Amino acid sequence: MAEPAELLAEPVSECEKEGLPRHVAVIMDGNGRWAQSKGLPRTEGHRRGVQVVRDSVAHAQKRGIEFLTIFGFSCENWRRPEKEVQFLLGLMKLFIESDLQKLKKANVRVRIIGDRHDLPKDLLGLLERAEAKTAECTGLRLQVAFNYGGRQEIVRAVQALARDVSMGRVALDAIGETEIIQYLDTGDIPDPDLIIRTSGEQRISNFLLWQLAYAELYFAPEPWPEFNADAFDRALLSFSKRKRRFGGLDEEQSDNT
Repeated sequence: MAEPAELLAEPVSECEKEGLPRHVAVIMDGNGRWAQSKGLPRTEGHRRGVQVVRDSVAHAQKRGIEFLTIFGFSCENWRRPEKEVQFLLGLMKLFIESDLQKLKKANVRVRIIGDRHDLPKDLLGLLERAEAKTAECTGLRLQVAFNYGGRQEIVRAVQALARDVSMGRVALDAIGETEIIQYLDTGDIPDPDLIIRTSGEQRISNFLLWQLAYAELYFAPEPWPEFNADAFDRALLSFSKRKRRFGGLDEEQSDNT
């Protein structure tokens, strides 16, 4: 495996940030298929994928992106063969153990989103340690969606909100979008501006279903192990050329009406 990319990227100027997304979310697809296409075990694709996570964190910092959310392990991934599941869990442990100090030094704040109840205690302890150790960091905010599903997140939010309503903490008539957002795993960060999915697949796969309401979608042809800085920049360039109207009209259209 290649050496980890340097995480302490030089900050970019404000003019370079113009037109870039604040929040990028990534569905890291194609690890296993990439490995199989090269005659390697699927696990080798996942191992290579961890290095690409490191590189992507460094590149997001270099480009001045404020929030990066990566889809590490879905609720549905438990259906995979037991050997592969255990490998993925072990790979997450290894990433936290080996990279936590580098992330903290790079001023990256780590947060885990998803359902924590089904996770092994040793892995859960490591994830919580990563959050605690980087809680004071003020640079890039890295969200790792682990044991995560968009529908499941909404169910958890509704359950928590219903409990508070039943206990009189929240008035039923006071519930709106803002109140629901506060109960989501991502309640204190902005919604993604750009969602990237690698490997050419064109679906969302139960990822950030509430949050992607107005996100721009980009489907990269490269499998995740081949998603390098140039591929990342192509996604950012595509985003910068789009007009985001959020249901309204852009200035040019407004002037012509």
